[in-house]
Amino acid sequence: MRANVVLFWILAVFFAADTVLYATWTSASNEWTHPEWAGTVALGLTFVLSAFIAFYLGRVRSAQGAELPEDRLDANVDDGDPELGFFSPWSWWPIMLAGSAALGFLSLAVGWWMFPIAFVLFLVSIVGWVYEYYRGNFAR
Repeated sequence: MRANVVLFWILAVFFAADTVLYATWTSASNEWTHPEWAGTVALGLTFVLSAFIAFYLGRVRSAQGAELPEDRLDANVDDGDPELGFFSPWSWWPIMLAGSAALGFLSLAVGWWMFPIAFVLFLVSIVGWVYEYYRGNFAR
């Protein structure tokens, strides 16, 4: 996490300098009357966002009290690899769920009469996906 903190502080300094340079450059191109405000404000807010993220990550890093595996030079790739859960590689329910969602969004463009069909398919798909390990060959 230390690398992320340093990276965001570098980005914050870069965007601060870029904001000043951009405001000066656009003000000079307008006969020193005013800078171009949209870009100046956008770059200034990008600086603020980078500084906020760097400050937050620095506080989190100091509150944790330990180094992450990504910060250690002797760490293996598996040290930072958490268990994300179990996913069925053979399950067809996510495809059905995506199809019902697509049909639901299509009903916004074509007609509302398709929405109840998409909603019923959505309910069947979500129930099937949740309960696929409670029936058949894979019941536990």
